[in-house]
Amino acid sequence: MKLLIIEDDKFISETIKEITQELFETEQAFDGEEGLFLAEQNIFDVIILDIMLPSMNGYDVLQNLRNKNISTPVIMLTAKGGIDDKIKGFKVGADDYLVKPFHREELLLRLEAIVRRAGGEFKENVLTFKELKMNLKSKTVHIREDLIKLNGKQFDLLEYLINNKNTILTKEQIFDRIWGFESDTSTTVVEVYASNLRKNLKSWSYDQYIKTFRGLGYMLSENGDENV
Repeated sequence: MKLLIIEDDKFISETIKEITQELFETEQAFDGEEGLFLAEQNIFDVIILDIMLPSMNGYDVLQNLRNKNISTPVIMLTAKGGIDDKIKGFKVGADDYLVKPFHREELLLRLEAIVRRAGGEFKENVLTFKELKMNLKSKTVHIREDLIKLNGKQFDLLEYLINNKNTILTKEQIFDRIWGFESDTSTTVVEVYASNLRKNLKSWSYDQYIKTFRGLGYMLSENGDENV
């Protein structure tokens, strides 16, 4: 799962990254404009957002995201603990609120709760789609009793599709999510991996559920419709 930390205090940002490293792959932003740019890619499972930020405050970052219908869960992290600040945060679309200084255990519990509410799998580490099961801990995939051999990026692609089933994911979103913003390859690699993933699922007829929207991206469809 992917976490975005938007926090200008580098010590606090690194502390959060260390606390969450066993649960999340993390991107960091140190001002509001950079954080908004990364968050707009809509590839993160959770965002931890400070209020007092250079260039753009956390309220404005969150307001911009919600105006663009980006519904990524957001925990607002701030030294401000007054009820008015909390009310303002919730009104602009925050999902939770954590006051600094915070305890490690409280942060992890809040992250777990927010991911669970958003429909993610946290404790079991298992994703399912029809008769397909992905074990995120052991990195294995089974359809019924059969083990499906997938390489690392194919596994990551299937995980991302399952977590967003029935939603179109653009090639750019998939690329940024799996290969990262700083990768020196191009988005054409997404087509290669999508094709190879289909081939690996074909023997069980699960290739039909990966729907291609030409020129746009891919969607894991419950109905297995024809590509368009």
